[in-house]
Amino acid sequence: MMNAEVKEGEILPPTIQRLMKGYNKYLRPFFDNGPVTVGMSLDIASIDTISEINMDYTATIFLRQRWTDERLVFEGNKSLSLDGRLVELLWVPDTFIVDSKKSFLHDITVENRLIRIFPNGTVLYALRITTTVACNMDLTKYPMDKQTCTLQLESWGYNINDVMFYWTRGNESVSGLDTLQLAQYTVEDHYTSVSEAVYETGNYPKLVFHFELKRSILYFILETYVPSSLLVVLSWVSFWISLSSVPARICIGVTTVLTMTTLMMGARTSLPNANCFIKAIDVYLGICFSFIFGALIEYAVAHFCTLTHADAHMLVYGHHIHDFDDDKNGIVMTISSQSSRVKRRKEPATSPTAAPASLELTVSPASPSGSEARPEPPPEPSHWCLTLLATLRKVVRSIYCCHVRNPHHIDNHSRIIFPLSFVMVNLLYWTYYLYF
Repeated sequence: MMNAEVKEGEILPPTIQRLMKGYNKYLRPFFDNGPVTVGMSLDIASIDTISEINMDYTATIFLRQRWTDERLVFEGNKSLSLDGRLVELLWVPDTFIVDSKKSFLHDITVENRLIRIFPNGTVLYALRITTTVACNMDLTKYPMDKQTCTLQLESWGYNINDVMFYWTRGNESVSGLDTLQLAQYTVEDHYTSVSEAVYETGNYPKLVFHFELKRSILYFILETYVPSSLLVVLSWVSFWISLSSVPARICIGVTTVLTMTTLMMGARTSLPNANCFIKAIDVYLGICFSFIFGALIEYAVAHFCTLTHADAHMLVYGHHIHDFDDDKNGIVMTISSQSSRVKRRKEPATSPTAAPASLELTVSPASPSGSEARPEPPPEPSHWCLTLLATLRKVVRSIYCCHVRNPHHIDNHSRIIFPLSFVMVNLLYWTYYLYF
């Protein structure tokens, strides 16, 4: 049996030949019909990438497993280090990584496996594995978030009646995180736990390694928060520009709005496209966009109020001119009626009986001075249009301008209200996302 499993040209040492005599790798070790206890430890060589888009991380680990097989007990005081290719001759636990998406065993220059047998039958089996493991992330506080990822090890075919897993040194069974350098994260805490995985086929041993990652926010402050805040401050420059400078103020408002839109789109490219999280960075960018858009709307309101007040002054001035024309026409009509009366007195009275009739026709009852009555001209349509237009503009001005007597005061108030509001919103934002 042994000669059939060993490749041609391979010669085993005498000690190994004696150990392998009658050894069946397909049967697990038995200890009074009890389960085999397998101790595990990890060395984290590197964590290459942590992806929020795929919600996973890629790590290279050294997995070490220890168990005792009474069939491999030999005399001596030194351990035997075997070639990794001889692992195919021994029974090994069927350990697998639960949430692994893709894993591979390094094989340059040979398969990175280690087998060491101790005199008491203890077997040390070590592997170098690179694996991509899923990690469910909560991105509601991104980029001020903390993520807790896990590495779960289970037995594939042996249940708890056959195999039991345990950490060899508790929380100290995992090493390498203290010296690990990550691009955007720092490892704040890590710990281990032992549990059981319950499936339809039975209960299986399970070891879990938890580690907490805290994102470094400095990169996002320089990349997103500072530029967006400066864009908000830039939009306030329009408050110090005259209301009559329409191109300048419109150019500042539209430019800041478009730049902020581009910044918001760029911030979302590094995040999942289809997620239901309202992230902290989205909230801040939305606040900045609202303030920039509010500055543009402020100028529209102030400019509209300026036009409304100018039309109202012109309308009052037009009413005064109209009243002055009416007074002037009344004076001219009085003078003309008095001159016609003098002419009638100088003419000889030819028909005394017809005079009252002519007087009835020429004298208006409403004129006490006996002046000649003239038909009143119909009202001009433009006068009624101006009155209606003035009424509508008064209503609109009362709605949109809130009875602002001087439109220039809108800019004066905005110079104080906008910065104070932005500072207060920032205090609430950073307090909530950093401490709650």
